[in-house]
Amino acid sequence: MWKRILLALAVLLAILLVVVATRPSTYRVERSATAAAPADVVYAQIADFHRWAAWSPWEKLDPGMKKTFEGPAMGQGAGYHWSGNDKVGEGSMTVTSARPGEQVVIRLEFLKPWASTNTTTFQLAPEGGGTRVAWIMEGHNDFMGKAVTLFMDMDKMIGADFERGLAQLKSVAEAETAKGAPAPTARAPGD
Repeated sequence: MWKRILLALAVLLAILLVVVATRPSTYRVERSATAAAPADVVYAQIADFHRWAAWSPWEKLDPGMKKTFEGPAMGQGAGYHWSGNDKVGEGSMTVTSARPGEQVVIRLEFLKPWASTNTTTFQLAPEGGGTRVAWIMEGHNDFMGKAVTLFMDMDKMIGADFERGLAQLKSVAEAETAKGAPAPTARAPGD
């Protein structure tokens, strides 16, 4: 009887391992919003980590969070490290590519509560009289990450945070625009 129980457990474990191994090895979370603000105003909020306190959905989760900044104040090479409570963990971000008014690409490294490295991209595009902002995070699942996806969906886990952050980014950019931030210059067709 014990042999049958052990055999059944071994078969169940083998099935579980196969199921986990066949889970997706990558994930992508994307949300977007449109701000009634020029792309250069929105870009400035994203490319300068000093400005994230005004709109990041995680900044308010730990008022005592320790932050350090490295490199240039803005754009490619700008760096930001945080360490906080269990709601925000510890990690760092580095701007790896920046095209003013168009795109910011960030290497996002989580150290706690678990280690992972992701690519975060902010795409900016004209829409109506404002700017459409897409916030995208992509990453890889190792075996343990694949196992976690059996119980947790990354999109559901952080999608609402992205939506909240984009709403706050929209408010901040629109307020900056209302204060008189310069409007983008008009381009002739074909420019």
